Amino acid sequence: MLERDYQALLIKKLRIMFPEPQGLVILGDPNYIQGIPDIIIFFGPRWALLEVKASEKSKERPNQRYYVEKYGQMTFCAFIYPENEEEVLNALQQALSN
Repeated sequence: MLERDYQALLIKKLRIMFPEPQGLVILGDPNYIQGIPDIIIFFGPRWALLEVKASEKSKERPNQRYYVEKYGQMTFCAFIYPENEEEVLNALQQALSN
């Protein structure tokens, strides 16, 4: 599966998990700032970021690890791919629900 296809499926799941009006799921512009995580989730007063990969073996692009670690100190931020999806979504739901 291509990353963009997985990303589209993931966004649909996230919009069900964090529905409007409390929730908002946004796909970032990959050309704006190199390495900024792909998806931004707002839920009530909380927010999180996800960097989407097609698989666990996908290579990281420049600055992605830096931003995941940087924002991970402020809020929930993680790499997500099909192999860790359940674990990451469970942690995300817990982080945004508390």
